[in-house]
Amino acid sequence: MTLSEINVREKKFHNQLHDSGGQRYENKFYKALNTLYNDFFIYLEKESINKKMLDYGCGAGSYTKKILQFNPSKITAIDISEKAIEVAKQKLTNKKNLVEYRVENCENTKLNSGEYDLIYGAGILHHLDLNKSISEINRLLNKHGKIVFMEPLGTNPIINLYRRFTPKSRSSDEHPLIFSDIKFIKHIFHRVEIKYYGFFTVMFLPFYKYPEKSKLYSLLSKFDRYFLNIPIFRFLAWSILIKAEKS
Repeated sequence: MTLSEINVREKKFHNQLHDSGGQRYENKFYKALNTLYNDFFIYLEKESINKKMLDYGCGAGSYTKKILQFNPSKITAIDISEKAIEVAKQKLTNKKNLVEYRVENCENTKLNSGEYDLIYGAGILHHLDLNKSISEINRLLNKHGKIVFMEPLGTNPIINLYRRFTPKSRSSDEHPLIFSDIKFIKHIFHRVEIKYYGFFTVMFLPFYKYPEKSKLYSLLSKFDRYFLNIPIFRFLAWSILIKAEKS
């Protein structure tokens, strides 16, 4: 497996992270993105049946295990971290014959071209060289293949300030997506749909505990849906959902 200097640093960071249990202080903030996760899984549940899928940057395999419930024909799950793949294999107890875990460099895999109906990932693209990873994803998709990714956005100045003051919480080379990255993705793929999440739900994070049970969260999520649909306010979003088809 050929690795760049950045790949080596990412590999080391994530091996250490998964070796320590994969827990980060920032994990508690992700409840503000509950709607994003719901939309991600709703889409996958609809699109996964009898499909050959690639879990692109699978980490410790939590999503792989969940998406197996949506009855794909097979999931190939790849990650640069040997430790992550080791943990993922230990987690999988059912339907082992439907999952193949592999240690791979997502920017340059050894997988066959045109192999997959659907490629998905959660917070992976911003760890990679976007030109290389998008080119690789495009190569791996079959003629009518689709993608869905959840990614952080790097345009909110307050969130960027927090990132600046907490460098040890993330790998040194990660780069949350910006609007030029979205433009590039739209240039490569067809029928690209971008949805924006996490402004009011982040701002009022201390005022709700369980988003799925909170009326306040439900209201804030609706505010986000309308507010972040206005182009001039989209830079304030924390994260995006990317859906697209192969051109």
